[in-house]
Amino acid sequence: MSVTKTAVKKKHNFSAGPAILPPVVIKEAALAIRDFNNSGLSILELSHRGPLLTAMFEEAEALLRELTGANEDYEVLYLTGGASTQFFMAPMNLLNDNETAAYVNTGVWADKAIKEAKAFGNIVEAGSSKDQNYNFIPKKLKIPADAKYLHITSNNTIYGTQYHRWPKLDIPMVCDMSSDFLSRPFDINQFGLIYAGAQKNVGPAGTTIVIVRKDMLGKVNRKLPTMLDYMTHVKEHSLFNTPPVFAIYGCLLTMRWIKSKGGLTGMERHNKKKARILYNEIDSNPLFKGNVKKEDRSLMNVCFVMENPALEPRFMQYAKENGVMDINGHRTTGGFRASIYNAMPISSVKFLTELMQEFARTNG
Repeated sequence: MSVTKTAVKKKHNFSAGPAILPPVVIKEAALAIRDFNNSGLSILELSHRGPLLTAMFEEAEALLRELTGANEDYEVLYLTGGASTQFFMAPMNLLNDNETAAYVNTGVWADKAIKEAKAFGNIVEAGSSKDQNYNFIPKKLKIPADAKYLHITSNNTIYGTQYHRWPKLDIPMVCDMSSDFLSRPFDINQFGLIYAGAQKNVGPAGTTIVIVRKDMLGKVNRKLPTMLDYMTHVKEHSLFNTPPVFAIYGCLLTMRWIKSKGGLTGMERHNKKKARILYNEIDSNPLFKGNVKKEDRSLMNVCFVMENPALEPRFMQYAKENGVMDINGHRTTGGFRASIYNAMPISSVKFLTELMQEFARTNG
């Protein structure tokens, strides 16, 4: 393969988020901005309580239930504030001051969730990989007998680790699924609450999805601010105040695309294939190496470094010149991070591996 920057015609977006969206979603969303469903009005200016958007919201909830298997035991909400708001909103709604919850510390976002939760109860770290720079998922957990729930982060964007087996528990799990939600099948009955920022696999930034089991709610004795009470949004079907209409519509379009590709089973098959191609190159290329234990490698965020760190700026520039964008690692970890969320095509992953091979031939 011979690659020069003059030959570049396509950008390959490996951003950790906001992330790549399917081309059909971008096309349909752009049309809706000009004219939504032949209404003669933009989706950006329609009443969120009018019939056109009411139908859109209903389909967005129904399709999310279909993809995840969330039955009537669960409430489905489209909120705002990102996962960072859920770090405190979840314990605020689920935990009394004198009650205990267990948390697993697998990275920056899990650590932030732990710090926020401490304002609302007794928080115990049931496991942590912090002492090894979060390069694995803790398997042996120490969960207090009186814990109300276990909180985990299913995929860790900064460090490139992911749960491939869920902990087996007698208590509900609360899970931050922001970076791998709708990327693979899961048994929703194992979870009491799931939350996820949409901007990795599900749609544009601006909405946060919450799926919560009904029997988890209404059990705290503290006074909750109206907007931070899940029951407020349950009673009003996520329409207590003006919702992020366009972001929810983007989620709906993306979920339609996911369904057309075989649902979560199809997504998992697609994502495993991409990850296998890239990890195989990292493991076989003499210039590169992974920095996560193999059994815990993420299918979403592939983190790696170079055997000779002095070559990293040169490869970064080489990749950028050839249209490979945003593969730089997080500022706290360095190295590289290729985020290969649902909408990332296999062709872009193969293009990156070809660049890695070419760079090794000319710099080995």
